[in-house]
Amino acid sequence: MRNETVYLTASGDLRLAANRVCWPAQQALETALIQAVEGMGYTVDRRPAFDADKGHGFLDSQRMGLETFAKIDPDRPLIVACAAWQYSHHVLPGLTTHKGPILTVANWSGQWPGLVGMLNLNGSLTKAGIPYSTLWGEDVTDPVFAARLRAWLADGAIAHDTSHVRPAPDLSEGEIAVFAGKLMARGLLRYKAILGVFDEGCMGMYNAIVPDRILNAAGVFKERLSQSALYYETLQTSDDEADRCRAWLDERGMTFHTGADPATDLTDEQIRLQLKTYIAALRIADDFGCDAIGIQYQQGLKDLLPASDLAEGLLNNTERPPVYARDGSRELFAGRALPHFNEVDECAGVDALVTHRVWNALGYDPETTLHDIRWGDPYGDRYVWVFEISGAAPPKHFAGGYAGASSKRQPPMYFRLGGGTVKGVGKPGEIVWSRLFVEDDRLKADLGRATVVALPEEETERRWQATTSQWPIMHAVLHGVTRDRMMARHKSNHIQVAYAPSAEDADRALAAKTAAFAEMGIETYWCGV
Repeated sequence: MRNETVYLTASGDLRLAANRVCWPAQQALETALIQAVEGMGYTVDRRPAFDADKGHGFLDSQRMGLETFAKIDPDRPLIVACAAWQYSHHVLPGLTTHKGPILTVANWSGQWPGLVGMLNLNGSLTKAGIPYSTLWGEDVTDPVFAARLRAWLADGAIAHDTSHVRPAPDLSEGEIAVFAGKLMARGLLRYKAILGVFDEGCMGMYNAIVPDRILNAAGVFKERLSQSALYYETLQTSDDEADRCRAWLDERGMTFHTGADPATDLTDEQIRLQLKTYIAALRIADDFGCDAIGIQYQQGLKDLLPASDLAEGLLNNTERPPVYARDGSRELFAGRALPHFNEVDECAGVDALVTHRVWNALGYDPETTLHDIRWGDPYGDRYVWVFEISGAAPPKHFAGGYAGASSKRQPPMYFRLGGGTVKGVGKPGEIVWSRLFVEDDRLKADLGRATVVALPEEETERRWQATTSQWPIMHAVLHGVTRDRMMARHKSNHIQVAYAPSAEDADRALAAKTAAFAEMGIETYWCGV
């Protein structure tokens, strides 16, 4: 690079409480970055300035991002630093017209989490067709991190090893699993499917919105639904119906950690409203013939109802409290899950729909969910990832099922009105992981294999305390993919997972899902397999 000035900025949350709490971690990352960049002979110009009234220096709205980028030189290099969850649309519009080199950087910490925010921004930049480089690490002074930062400052780009990625092979239709995948996809293309989308664009996740014509080509169509309708339907649901759902969960051993103060505790009334939301979601899905649904919650419902996560986890489970039509004449979606895609991530919605149908065709338990790629740390001689999501995990994925599930109040800084999660520890077993993403104006998919491992209770607790202890956790060991290769390639904060009965069955499921995606016209890659 010939420019001696490097811009530094940070996209934050919309919620003031979150930005204030996360600012010290952000400041620590930026201080280390500034020292490193200036030590290499460059000057750092940090935008925007710290706001003493707000108590942070994040870009906290799309408007603020636009105004900030309008005042900087678009030809100069720019670093977006991520030590906290961030809303990508605060910074993305300005990046669309930025001509200088762009670098996204995250600290290697599960605390708030910057890794998740950076992966979302990377996926959004990929969808938008904006060139960028990316970098992560525990220590900015680490020689490997420093060498890559120096390379970007000199050349405007960083080359990462992604040799674990290869185009998915052509698979023989003579294999029963492959035939099952293709047959499912052909049925989907002929008869189509509907994703019920309760308000698009959760928390600025541009990468999670699939353009209609791309989605439609795969046989999937959106039913655009309103969270206001979900709120109304929730309020029309009786206490008795919600209380029957609560009794059903209590009978199966699910534990609710309740208290008296709704500002800090999970209360019985919050749980009742969450179960009313669960009932309302099923009824609206039935009204519109939806095959899967996604609830945004953030933003929209967050100021009206407790968190939707309890409802989401139940929807994703085949065995769940029965819900009936408004007149009581029939059970809705009887004996099956209604796949839910957390945070209305439409890429995950298509993935969940396909996974659910392929797993059913193979005779496997079809429960599936997305998780955040939250963090990771070695344990023994293995690198064990922390997969967490805020409550949409189905109890079937937990050790002990419902008896191994608990519900704790969501963190107040994100969830003012509370509500409980579906918390548990992922059971040991074999999984297929995947991620759909938009790149080059078409749908693509990465697929791979992993093993969920059991860790000692104290290690699980350590990882929970390093991240968010109220949320479900999965200890995943990826097959053939190192930490840095995963970070270099993955195009989202989310990863989709589903269990198979054995390693051999998981390999068959991988082949079946690959065949289904290929039949749907989705460009598919295998990672580490």
